[in-house]
Amino acid sequence: MFYILYGEDDFSLREFLIEIKEGLGDETMVATNTTVLQGQSTTPEQLIATCDTIPFLAPKRLVIVEGLLGLFQQQGKGKRPQTTKDSGWSSLSEYVKRMPESTVLVLIDRKIERNNPLLKKLSPQADAREFKALSGDQLHNWMRIRAKKCGGSISPAAVQLLANLVGGNLWLLSNEIDKLCLHALGRAIEKDDIESLVTEARQFTVFAMVDAILERRSAAATKLLHRLEDEGEAPPYLLFMITRQFRLVIQAKDLLLQRHKATEIKLALGIGHDFVLRKTLEQAKAHSMERLRSIYRKLLDTDISIKTGRFRGDKGELALDLLISELCGEPT
Repeated sequence: MFYILYGEDDFSLREFLIEIKEGLGDETMVATNTTVLQGQSTTPEQLIATCDTIPFLAPKRLVIVEGLLGLFQQQGKGKRPQTTKDSGWSSLSEYVKRMPESTVLVLIDRKIERNNPLLKKLSPQADAREFKALSGDQLHNWMRIRAKKCGGSISPAAVQLLANLVGGNLWLLSNEIDKLCLHALGRAIEKDDIESLVTEARQFTVFAMVDAILERRSAAATKLLHRLEDEGEAPPYLLFMITRQFRLVIQAKDLLLQRHKATEIKLALGIGHDFVLRKTLEQAKAHSMERLRSIYRKLLDTDISIKTGRFRGDKGELALDLLISELCGEPT
């Protein structure tokens, strides 16, 4: 079996991957017969050899390749993909036709354009699924379903408030809904329940704002910033939270360049939550060390600006607005 899973909704993608694993039998044996490869450091020959390997005391072998399709993605106007046709990967479409029935091959990637050459080449042979980011009614419906799975329910007003606070990040929403269901003890989750946990929700909004800054979504980052300011968060605190996440990203980038594994990075940085680790590593991989250092210098400059009162009468709001505008315009 051959799957291609890609899209912005990493949460739903990972849930579907769990379904694939559950369908392969005993959890322990599936783990024993699972190999995870990174597209950037894997050759076609290595992947084929792995797929041809007979599973150990189990009917199936699961082979997961992360980030392969992204190597064929157009990097920007006038820029070529990192990997070209003659790299040998185009032959994968022929290989999967004769791949052992005992092998389940899964390619995983983030948002990929439909004109991605490898995606177009492989899709006819695969169960290809795009996981688009949820918004609006789709997101609200997902939240109601999630609450029901947790044995609870959530009122329309609470759905709207939670969406406003956390946004469309399903990893964060699932964590919040799980906690809210425990908090509500079987009754419907109401606005008051969310407001009682507003501090944590604001921290998640800060995390989403850092995501928007790194992805150069100036409008989204500014909107999140103003939302936090309207809720009473002081600019120095917000700058501290932004700076702390960038510090983690820079440290993760340095460790990645030294070829440390994710488990080692998690321990070295003291990150306790797998989602935070995953997002930090994604941010580190997506940006050059030069850009991250440049951003960090601008954060320090803004900190000095706020503390010295460079802008007369400004308590930090203007300085943060200017910072986000500048950071979202940073070259990669």
